Amino acid sequence: MALLGAHESVSGGLHLAFERIEAVGGEALQIFTRNQRQWNPKPLSSEEIAQFAGGWEKCPAMPIVSHGSYLVNLGSPKEEVRHKSVEALKEELRRCAALNIPQIVMHPGSHGGDGVEVGLERVVKGLDQCFQDVENDVKVLLETTAGQGNGLGSRFDELGWIIDRSQFPDRLAVCLDTCHVFAAGYDISDRKGYEATMIEFEEKVGIDRLAFFHLNDSKKELASRVDRHEHIGKGCIGLEGFRLLLNDSRFEKHGMTLETPKGKDLQEDRDNLQVLRSLIGNKG
Repeated sequence: MALLGAHESVSGGLHLAFERIEAVGGEALQIFTRNQRQWNPKPLSSEEIAQFAGGWEKCPAMPIVSHGSYLVNLGSPKEEVRHKSVEALKEELRRCAALNIPQIVMHPGSHGGDGVEVGLERVVKGLDQCFQDVENDVKVLLETTAGQGNGLGSRFDELGWIIDRSQFPDRLAVCLDTCHVFAAGYDISDRKGYEATMIEFEEKVGIDRLAFFHLNDSKKELASRVDRHEHIGKGCIGLEGFRLLLNDSRFEKHGMTLETPKGKDLQEDRDNLQVLRSLIGNKG
């Protein structure tokens, strides 16, 4: 079955994310390796790296991804922002290699009004520069987006365009966010829509490129293009969409993490994971 978990805080130390994911009964983990709102965070210390490795030793089979900085926008019309974004992503690639985290989830960015193709070309150029300058095995997972404003990556063909034109396609894959694809207009709430969505993904990107999932219900309706996460089964997607995904044999070994709202005691993560697990094996 799929490996279910959550994005957890690294407050107090990167290694403490393992205590938090264990506390909610998670089997997959997403973290920020550094503050996602800073361009120049401090380097990892040898102690941090060792503590993180020690925490992972207790759950060595757990898939872990990093979520890249929200500041990074490789598609920006501003040269300074693109330069900062490339440097920030290069540092993230290096941090993940040091921590043995194999994948970084990254938003493709925004074209800032210059048009989709121009923005996509900038994204490809920026990614290629990062991969050329940082030669390691860490992959970038392009996250599906809701399509707000001038955002890139809300259509599967845009993600396929980036991968097909990159000089380093083997270092690129996709993270599918359920809230985002629904808000972008892909109706995964029932079998007909779910199957049509996966057929289109196969045609435009390739199912083999689908490496990770964010499991979030949507506060807003289909094709709203508004990114608002909701607890599982309490939004416009509903339980059926998650039941279909969790029982899709193509993804039975994939990591899937929550990004749903939560408080300090993490009870919401426990509740959402319980709801998701209740759907496994119920193929309808």
